[in-house]
Amino acid sequence: MGWKNRSKREVTVLPLLNRRIAAWSLAVFSMTAMSANAGLLPERVGRAAQERIAAGTYQTLVFGVVEGDKSEVVAFGRLDNGGTPDGETVYEIGSITKTFTATLLARAVLSGRVTLDTRVTQLLPDFKIPSRGTKEITLGDLATHRSGLPFMPSDLLPSDPANPFADYDAMKLKDFLARYELPREPGASYEYSNVGLGLLGYVLMELEHTPYDVLASEEILKPLGMTMSGTVFTDAMRAHLASGHDITGKAAKNWDLGALAGAGAIRSTADDLLRYVKANMGIDQSPLADAMKLAQRPREMAKTMRIGLVWLTTNKGIVWHNGLTGGYTSFLGFTAEARRAVVILTNRVTDLDDLGFATLDANAPLAPVVPSAMLDDYVGTYKLADKFLLKTFRVNDVLFVQATGQAAIPVFPSPPTEFFNKVVGFTLKGDHLETQITGQPAFPVFASAKDKFFLKVVDAQVDFERDAGGKIVAIVLHQNGLDMRAPRMTTER
Repeated sequence: MGWKNRSKREVTVLPLLNRRIAAWSLAVFSMTAMSANAGLLPERVGRAAQERIAAGTYQTLVFGVVEGDKSEVVAFGRLDNGGTPDGETVYEIGSITKTFTATLLARAVLSGRVTLDTRVTQLLPDFKIPSRGTKEITLGDLATHRSGLPFMPSDLLPSDPANPFADYDAMKLKDFLARYELPREPGASYEYSNVGLGLLGYVLMELEHTPYDVLASEEILKPLGMTMSGTVFTDAMRAHLASGHDITGKAAKNWDLGALAGAGAIRSTADDLLRYVKANMGIDQSPLADAMKLAQRPREMAKTMRIGLVWLTTNKGIVWHNGLTGGYTSFLGFTAEARRAVVILTNRVTDLDDLGFATLDANAPLAPVVPSAMLDDYVGTYKLADKFLLKTFRVNDVLFVQATGQAAIPVFPSPPTEFFNKVVGFTLKGDHLETQITGQPAFPVFASAKDKFFLKVVDAQVDFERDAGGKIVAIVLHQNGLDMRAPRMTTER
């Protein structure tokens, strides 16, 4: 999924996702169809995109849509310079980079140089790779998020929190791995790990004796004609860059991924990603076809999704991945029968997944809209235990929940699409609530109905309780079989 960040010392990077709810008729949007094959974007998705652009949820949205042998790019919004985005506008694609890393691994497997059972220690003899019992981490474990490695390295202490991975070099990765103790045997269970995919990218660099940017370019980007993509900005890419924005809409720095490049470093465009997705679908023939099919093939199951080498497949047969950096969000998916595909890019830290799934599946829900004024009903302080409070507050049109001594969690409306990467959870310990945070200091909770919110990445729900008169009187947190009720103490406006 997307990038998130925390260390032993809390580092303020960027919270996930945003929904700005406002009267869209008061804002101005623009839409540009970039091909003659108009009409491939479903009408309801186009309406939702227009509404969200006008409401300020996104600054820009660029869709690349494939239907059979036709494709188009449709763009919404305005860039910082007032221009209109198009198929050549450059965005960071975050964790969609992982699918490129998976393709590189698949090529190495098909060439006979490695297998999915090759142990990482065989390829990095100078590294102390953590193991447990008799089990050692394999390349397949890394690619299927079953290595036992954490979401993020615990020693991430960036000199620049706005570009948190820029100085995370090979030596820091080596030191982290030497000290880390696996909580379970490799292969035992799924846990989404940016460390694992960053390590996989590094292993492949060492195998080929080639930097990741050169490896990705020579093996994938150039063969597919992706001339406006890469981990390093060319002059042309810089000239077409959409400046990134954080959850509040403030300007965000571009991220440099250091030794973890294989987990999220690529920047690209809708035009180039259409080339990439068509190759993955087999619509456009390429020398990468066999490797791409190998990477897509589902191997493991977690809840309602299966995972291949990085690629996720839903129970409806949609193959997909998304991405997030400090100022950008992305989605790429296609149907298993290779008839329909979508690429979505935005220069805002804001969820895109419902738009992606709704483009591919006519029955997939779009996010419900919670009127801005309704958020005021939830603002206040709630008592979970004697010395443990939950405070809800608004920043512009975003509602946050913050527990005593912990980071604020933004809550947003979104359809209850099932995901399974474990990022954040709550556990009641004595008289206080502990938060399991393996990523950023702020994490999203989503609304499935009035007064009901849920964590998209774990099985947890937050309900607001009303009295007979309709007034909010409590928060109830549901997780791990527990119902933890926090009565409202104050109302803050």
